Amino acid sequence: MELWDAYDRQGNKTGETLVRGEPIPSGRYHLVSCVVVRHRDGDFLLMRRAPEKEIYPNILEIGAGGSALQGETALDCARRELREETGIGQGDLTETGWMVSHDTIYAGFLCVTDWPKDRICLQPGETVDYQWLSRERFIEFFDSPACIPELEWRLREYVDGLR
Repeated sequence: MELWDAYDRQGNKTGETLVRGEPIPSGRYHLVSCVVVRHRDGDFLLMRRAPEKEIYPNILEIGAGGSALQGETALDCARRELREETGIGQGDLTETGWMVSHDTIYAGFLCVTDWPKDRICLQPGETVDYQWLSRERFIEFFDSPACIPELEWRLREYVDGLR
């Protein structure tokens, strides 16, 4: 059973506990960290979601991310998800902003790393492949129908800054 802290819309913990898979009460939110990964050479990391994933199976997504476990900060969650889904254990993480949608608060991060590109580790049940894209190809991917729609509004400001 995966437990999450409950938050109000302003991002304050309420002291309540949420359980993954159970309905989130109205006016309560759970925290998700999303990490865009950029190599020091300028390339961006995309991960292919596992085919057994319930949402967007076998689709390329930008970076790594997931729900914050009870007691984790957004940064703790970003570091854990990055390590679990990519194997990347070092890099400079910078917060890029927070957004609220439905019952979720999204905390965005940019990880700039010199992690060896050929040492990305795939997490069984989560990721099955990866690729590095140049800045130009990353922007093309972002603008294409292949990009997960929810990522478009969460990353629009960041990607616009790359143009």
